[in-house]
Amino acid sequence: MGKIVAIANQKGGVGKTTTAVNLAACLSFAGKKVLLIDLDPQKNACSGLGVYEETYQISAVDVLLNETPVTDAILKTSFNNLDLLPSSSDLVGAEVILTDLPMREQRLKAALNKTVRDMYDFIFIDTPPSLGLITINAFGACHSVLVPIQCEYYALEGVSSLMMTIETVRERLNSRIELEGIVMTMADKRTNLNQQVIAEVREHFSEKVYRTLIYRNITLAEAPSFGKPAIFYNIRSVGSNCYISLTKEFLEKNSQAPKKALSRGQMIIDIQGSERYIQESHRDFVDSSIFEKSKK
Repeated sequence: MGKIVAIANQKGGVGKTTTAVNLAACLSFAGKKVLLIDLDPQKNACSGLGVYEETYQISAVDVLLNETPVTDAILKTSFNNLDLLPSSSDLVGAEVILTDLPMREQRLKAALNKTVRDMYDFIFIDTPPSLGLITINAFGACHSVLVPIQCEYYALEGVSSLMMTIETVRERLNSRIELEGIVMTMADKRTNLNQQVIAEVREHFSEKVYRTLIYRNITLAEAPSFGKPAIFYNIRSVGSNCYISLTKEFLEKNSQAPKKALSRGQMIIDIQGSERYIQESHRDFVDSSIFEKSKK
């Protein structure tokens, strides 16, 4: 049964969607079956996977408001093992409508039934930058919350409110919810402030903070405009390296090994078309052990 992870931070511009798209893509590249749910009306997770609103009719807003089955709304993406439950601009007004609906905080939980969860190894929910009813629905449905925090002073503001919200949800809606971890994003090793912010977060959250830092990188900024996650846009980039490293750490924390579902041949087709390129890029730029085919 798939683990459901909400990726949340009520502060915008901290790399939340970037983390959702690239972690989901790296896990799918490692052979995991992944569903990415876009609950942000900006639809950036959709466009980051090359999916645009004019190409689909059913979205997350139908699941939340009209109880449309999730399986009717799921889209296959261009990337092996990675599916998408798309967002809609109509989500902007969804919270107002949700207020008057029964079980308004648990509609997503009901939608993500056992049938859906059994289809995937991981289900990621990209939440809007707020702590409104849509985000509360994500918290009510998930097993854990992954929090990206930008390596800047102001990014620390509001984290305590987020933690209090998670605790309230645990007490009233979802007793299983826990903090999956903290991911430090937009890091810049050249500045002392970055190091100070990272040290402060590590001191407060200790082992919940991932060792991997997500550095500022042009590939992470460019890839969404091409409708691709970083590893499918430029696997040699620092950004790809960061998210592959984060994927390895995520799997270790969840005590999982990569599956054999994604063969080397598929990797070649999906990314570059040259086995030598794949082997060299992994050897030179990243510990690729999580992507190697298991030996019998």
